[in-house]
Amino acid sequence: MNAPVNLSFDAHKAAMNDVLQRQKAAHLRDGPPSAEKRIDWLNRSIDLLVGHQAEIAKAVNADFGSRSPEATALTDVAGSIGPLKHARDHLTKWMKPEKRKTTPAILGLFGAKATVQWQPKGVVGVISPWNFPVNLTFAPLAGVFAAGNRAMIKPSEYTPATSDLLKAMFAKAFNEEEVAVFVGGPEVGQAFSGLAFDHLVFTGATSVAKHVMRAAAENLVPVTLELGGKSPVILSRGADMATAAARIMNGKTLNAGQICLAPDYVLAPQEDVESFVKEAQAAVSRYFPTIKDNPDYTAVVAQRHYDRVKSYVDDARAKGARVIEINPAGEDLSQQEHRKIPPTLIIDPTDDMTVMQEEIFGPVLPVKSYKTVDEAVAYVNAHDRPLALYWFGTDEAEKDRVLERTTSGGVTVNDVIFHVAQEDLPFGGVGPAGMGAYHGHDGYREFSHRKAVFQQLKKDIAPMLGLRPPYGEGIRKYLAGQIKK
Repeated sequence: MNAPVNLSFDAHKAAMNDVLQRQKAAHLRDGPPSAEKRIDWLNRSIDLLVGHQAEIAKAVNADFGSRSPEATALTDVAGSIGPLKHARDHLTKWMKPEKRKTTPAILGLFGAKATVQWQPKGVVGVISPWNFPVNLTFAPLAGVFAAGNRAMIKPSEYTPATSDLLKAMFAKAFNEEEVAVFVGGPEVGQAFSGLAFDHLVFTGATSVAKHVMRAAAENLVPVTLELGGKSPVILSRGADMATAAARIMNGKTLNAGQICLAPDYVLAPQEDVESFVKEAQAAVSRYFPTIKDNPDYTAVVAQRHYDRVKSYVDDARAKGARVIEINPAGEDLSQQEHRKIPPTLIIDPTDDMTVMQEEIFGPVLPVKSYKTVDEAVAYVNAHDRPLALYWFGTDEAEKDRVLERTTSGGVTVNDVIFHVAQEDLPFGGVGPAGMGAYHGHDGYREFSHRKAVFQQLKKDIAPMLGLRPPYGEGIRKYLAGQIKK
């Protein structure tokens, strides 16, 4: 049973560990699940999303204060069904052993075999965040289930209505030996991250990830960390500014910028900054003629995050930055029911401003100018490697140079965020932006144990005998062939 939220840390951990041990025992008892069983798990997950889409939209809206059902349907519901269907339709092929070459090759000629067999790890823990609370629970499960694992889930305390709904949904379709959900605050999360899973997936802040990884290290649990950071946009000279600005501002205002892949800042040619500002203002005005009572414009999830994002703007203004609030109807947003922040541009910020030091995770977009693209690349490389990088332009040679000389988790060219929607591309970070990657086939591989299997010849052949004592001419010829340039 799920642990009551008023238990002590030790009691929480004991209750969750009991479920973990039951899941591990069930995994050993039943053995690796068949392809049919894995497909059944994936289909049950899809059915949950289809059957609860209205309740999901209502719960997410309640947690955020204001988020449109269309935005939730797009990102959390449809965005979860896609990965689950992709895994369902391909897992039979993924499960086939992968043939490798034998060493030395002559063994293979006589019938020896080298293969990689994909084995379920067992029980995978999933710690999901608040910004896309449904998608970032179900999307990892596509790979977890396809690989034949069971799952324990800890959703975010910042979205309690959605977390409670997830708990109820999974309880309808799965027994606790298959999937178990634990709700609660930081003490539950802390206890959860210290369990001896066979693998642990964490999506969230880099600062929290350090604690999660430290706790996982106590049991040497392998981790997949999906974090964030400051994902830059490089606007090339010659980029279609109207199209680029429209796409950038669409990505920045989706979920009010509360996306790990949201464009965090723009690097624009010095002479194009004002053109970008003009086109960004025009795009936002088309998307959101009003903001205050517009259900399409998402609120910031909690007061502490609202205050944090507002403090970035106040700090930049106090330090001399030009701040442009894009508020098409000129509404008074100091008087509102929810926590809405208008799309805000900060022009030519300096590095001493907190908005250039911290991941923004809100609808605020700094715009820095550059003289040469090498200067822009150098700026990106002088900071932590980001989760994503975005480049807009038509110069293929410049694009290739930027991609070769920067390191990021992923890249979208001439748009933002879209690489995460490609089911057959891995999604993951590098360094402070995370480690490991999942989605599609890469998710299957991430949550599988790659078991190396070598099948030797049933009978010895002369070259094998020649390598054994007493050593003679056979081994000397072999070594002469191996020890050379």
